[in-house]
Amino acid sequence: MLVFKFGGASVKDANGLVNLANVVKRYEGSQLLIVVSAMGKTTNALEKLTKAYVNHEDDRDVIFEDIKKYHYAIIEQLFEPSHSIFDEVANTFVEIDWIIEDEPQDDYNFIYDQIVSIGELVSTRIVNAYLNKTGVKSHWLDVRGYIHTDNTYREGVVQWDKTSTSINQDIPGFLQKGIVVTQGFLGGTSENFTTTLGREGSDYTASIFASCLGAESVTTWKDVPGILNADPKFFSDTIKFDELSYTEAIEMTYYGASVIHPKTIKPLQNAKIPLLVKPFSHPDAPGTIIKEDGVNLFVKPIIILKQNQLLLSISAKDYSFISENHLSEIFALFAKNQVKINMMQTSALSFTVCLDLYEERFKKLLHELGQNFKAKYNENLSLITLRHYSSASLKELTDGKTILLEQISRNTVQLVVKM
Repeated sequence: MLVFKFGGASVKDANGLVNLANVVKRYEGSQLLIVVSAMGKTTNALEKLTKAYVNHEDDRDVIFEDIKKYHYAIIEQLFEPSHSIFDEVANTFVEIDWIIEDEPQDDYNFIYDQIVSIGELVSTRIVNAYLNKTGVKSHWLDVRGYIHTDNTYREGVVQWDKTSTSINQDIPGFLQKGIVVTQGFLGGTSENFTTTLGREGSDYTASIFASCLGAESVTTWKDVPGILNADPKFFSDTIKFDELSYTEAIEMTYYGASVIHPKTIKPLQNAKIPLLVKPFSHPDAPGTIIKEDGVNLFVKPIIILKQNQLLLSISAKDYSFISENHLSEIFALFAKNQVKINMMQTSALSFTVCLDLYEERFKKLLHELGQNFKAKYNENLSLITLRHYSSASLKELTDGKTILLEQISRNTVQLVVKM
């Protein structure tokens, strides 16, 4: 039994869906579960729509109309006008209409999950319909009835026992009848509300299904030839890894490597299921395999770049030393507001952290910190992480940059820089 994950770039247009079907047909005869992300940049657009709705912005309806037009343009190229997919997509988008016709009253994170989740529900409807049209028998599955989470919206925590029971009760039977197509990124609560698993969480979805079902492997189909030592959009002369160990892959995702969601590896490592990262445009290419005994050959350092970073310095209002009690209170506020720390450093009078800027969460955090602490921050920064660095590579990467915070260990360097 195999699990495939197709990201947004692989289904961003009609040609992408044609390619997906061709890839799937290569594995006829195999039991196959397919996890699909929202198409192209749909998640970004739905995030913009959510913000416009909550903030009563004038362009809300224009944003939503553009999202619908984008999807209809794709299905018009693939299906005849009488095909049922047009009604299926329209009925799915109606769920957003029902939400935005009322005044926003719920918590922002709850609203976010109910709106943004529609991207995956629409994309999988289209993929499933196209596979069936091309002769590939497939079954559409609503993942929200199988991946069960708590009520932590935007960061749903998987309830593993309940999830495993649900998956193993139904999915093996579905797989015997044909391919299963389901959504990445989404989960469901006991109250039947939708949760999301964190941005780029479709990889994690694939690993959840694979670990529960005892899959032979997981393949995530990307727009890169495999896992590279750096993002080719920002760095030239990159190299591809043929193999990586689970441990090194976990380290890379922990520091922010975007090619794999951070929570993906651990369920696979526990079940000893290999993860393949392959290019969807060249399905015969070997890609990269991540496995228990993967070989790590670091001819060049691994470079991980995280943009849109914020450097926040926190100090006590009475100028006292930053103590364990202060840190305990600060960490509790970070956890409460779902703000993750990418790098931190303590001095006598201040605690400094580097974090991803999520505006709504940061505003709440800043407000609550203000009760007992002073806070100042710098925006529009980048966090650069080097694994297996040399002095020469470090010098080359920092040349001409203003370094605001630096940490060096035996294998890893982290730098908060102004580019």
